[in-house]
Amino acid sequence: MDKDLIEQTKTAFDFVQKMYFEISYLIKEIEAILQEEEFVIGRPSGYGVSTRTSTGLESLNVENWLPKSFSVFFSQKDLSPMDKGITITRINESLKVLVVHIELFDKEIKKPKITYAIITDIVSNKPKWEKFEYFLSRFSYNGKKIFSSGPNIDYEDTYFKFRGKFHTENLFSINSSEELKKKIIDPMLKLYRNT
Repeated sequence: MDKDLIEQTKTAFDFVQKMYFEISYLIKEIEAILQEEEFVIGRPSGYGVSTRTSTGLESLNVENWLPKSFSVFFSQKDLSPMDKGITITRINESLKVLVVHIELFDKEIKKPKITYAIITDIVSNKPKWEKFEYFLSRFSYNGKKIFSSGPNIDYEDTYFKFRGKFHTENLFSINSSEELKKKIIDPMLKLYRNT
């Protein structure tokens, strides 16, 4: 029995790790295609995703030991200069950013999904928080609220407020570069250009 449990545990973690790698490849492919359009991936604290995790022992926190959602953003290269591996995307009235938000599992979703959004009219509610990088984590913490009334977004919390538009696809419906371009990249760029 112990041997079966050990093997099942290993298999479960191998599967989760493989899924995380696949998500990283998907994000890197989006990044590569958007670079051709002069976009850069936002780097709030280096080259990574924003997610919500916990190491607390309370039941509510244990549910967040494994990341369930991931967010990244992209902006025009000239609007996000890099300093020591971190981008600096200053908030102003004309700033537009693209956000990609991936949800793997949660009590309220039936299947993993990928959401792309154009974010505009960004205003900081914290006087010293002047760059978009400070706010990316809000998409992981409040993704359900932000993306609940599609396709339009009108969001405000104690940190910032913004408007935008979004679209969601079944994550597992994207099985090739062609599908990624057709279902995510092309419509996302069209949304950006038309906003």
